[in-house]
Amino acid sequence: MGETIGFSKEIHKKLAADLFNKTWDLLDKPNRTPEEDLEMIHTAHASRYHWGQVGTPLEFQRGEWQISRVYAVLEMGESALFHAKIALRTCQEKGIGDFDLAFAYEAIARANTILKNTAEKAKYLALAKEAGEKITDEGNRDYFFSELETIS
Repeated sequence: MGETIGFSKEIHKKLAADLFNKTWDLLDKPNRTPEEDLEMIHTAHASRYHWGQVGTPLEFQRGEWQISRVYAVLEMGESALFHAKIALRTCQEKGIGDFDLAFAYEAIARANTILKNTAEKAKYLALAKEAGEKITDEGNRDYFFSELETIS
C-alpha cells in the first residue's frame, strides 16, 4: 500500500465504495454519452486507487475486474485484458477463489473475445465454466452463468 495522501482510512473507504457503485450505475446505464464513458473509466480507476490505500486483496481483485469490465464494455480489448490478468493474478497469489476466481477467468475470456483471440477465449471460457461450477452460493452461481452467457 502506498502512503495515503492526507485522507483518513474512512474517507478512502467511502470514496472507494461510492466510486465503485457509481461505476456500476454507469455500466448499467443505457445510451451513455461519450462523456459518461470517460467518467466511467475514471470512476473505476479512482475506486481501485482508494481501495489500494485501505482495502484487502479481495477489493483489489474486484476493482481490477471492474476496470476490465469497463474497458470490455467500451470494446477496448487490450486494456480489458491487462486488468483482467491482474484480477486473475491477484486471485492466484492471494488464494481467492469461488465467485471472484470465476469472474477473473470470465474477464479474460471477454477481453479475448474483443481481441478476436479465439483460442485464448475458448481456454478461459472453459476455465470460467469449471470455476463457476464450484461457486458455493446458488444465487451467485446462477448470476455468474447468466453473465458468462453474454460473451459471444
